[in-house]
Amino acid sequence: MINIGALKDKNDALVEEDIRSVVDTAKGKALVKVIIEACLLTNEEKVRACELSVKAGADYVKTSTGFSLHGATVEDVAIMRKAVGPNIGVKASGGVRNIEDIKAMIDAGATRIGTSSAIKILG
Repeated sequence: MINIGALKDKNDALVEEDIRSVVDTAKGKALVKVIIEACLLTNEEKVRACELSVKAGADYVKTSTGFSLHGATVEDVAIMRKAVGPNIGVKASGGVRNIEDIKAMIDAGATRIGTSSAIKILG
């Protein structure tokens, strides 16, 4: 989870350092997903969070935990995809409840989907 307070304070060096420390620790052991909790950020902050994640070497950015104000939106996924470019994954998580939601998220640029409705969707 990104340091939202530091991001909002424009302390980009701290945000990048936090992410990089996780990336360095996980190197060769696990992929790193950075949760940006998009519902708490402005569009400019979402872009900065994604750019800092890329600079720090993260493998994915993730829209949300799904436990805050709301989960993924198509707009957030599109903003994040544009910000990270084609080589970093984007995970849409929270609020993805049906096949139409999945298709919309993929069309917006998601490469992974997080949902608690998988059995219902596949059923």
